[in-house]
Amino acid sequence: MNRLYRQKDLWWTTLWLGVLMLLLIWDFFFLNTPALRRLLTATLNTLTISLLVSSFSLLLSWPMAYLLDRFERLSFSAPYMLLSFAMNLLRSIPQIIGVLGVYYWIVVSDISSVSSVLLLMSFGITLFIFPELVELMRERIAFFRQTDFFAAMSVNGIPERRIIHFDILWKNSRIHILNKLVSLFGAAIFLQCSVDFILSVGLSTEVSSVNLPVTLGSFLAKTDSKQDILSIGYALLHPSQLSGLLFEHLQGLSIAFIIVFSLFSIFKISNGFAERHRL
Repeated sequence: MNRLYRQKDLWWTTLWLGVLMLLLIWDFFFLNTPALRRLLTATLNTLTISLLVSSFSLLLSWPMAYLLDRFERLSFSAPYMLLSFAMNLLRSIPQIIGVLGVYYWIVVSDISSVSSVLLLMSFGITLFIFPELVELMRERIAFFRQTDFFAAMSVNGIPERRIIHFDILWKNSRIHILNKLVSLFGAAIFLQCSVDFILSVGLSTEVSSVNLPVTLGSFLAKTDSKQDILSIGYALLHPSQLSGLLFEHLQGLSIAFIIVFSLFSIFKISNGFAERHRL
């Protein structure tokens, strides 16, 4: 246990999953069955989308970083300028505005397949956060290009693409990339919860007719969930009602706790991972 505590990323991962499991057990006994089912579905959808965002970010960033480096080195000005312009355009758009636009397009497109909607939601978020991973990879490639390590391997006849893909990005940068993916996982949770909440509150009639998969953000936007959150303020003014929060207002409080505690835990996991590997 002491060794686990010293490895803060593993400690916070264990704590995060353990607390969520305890919360779900508590909800199993005291939350009504329909709300519990929707809470489980919302949590699963939110985590699934975030995992897909991290996966898509890796799949897009790796070849994009290589192509940008390759075109820049070979003086392919037109492809390099085109890719650079696309990346800069994505970076110039505020992430929450860009994701909101993608979500709104999904809503008005009237897509009925839940799996298709989940994939589109994930890809929409990925478009506006994967440039961060591309930038990290390009920085790692640029750093190693300036060292004798790169020159020595090139002189020995090792192909440049192998040096970049295997020796730089995989052997010497995978820890940095993994740490960034953890951060992107947390960013995906924040973005989807924020956008789903905004979309569900501001465009409730359109959203309800499209049958979007429920997430923690959209579930939090439900009237009964918001009333549960407002009950905290009432209970603070009437201390005698505090004990009832854990039994009578579990839906909204559980959703809010899962979101806040997950974001806090992922932040601690990322920092602990960086500290353990001296990033």
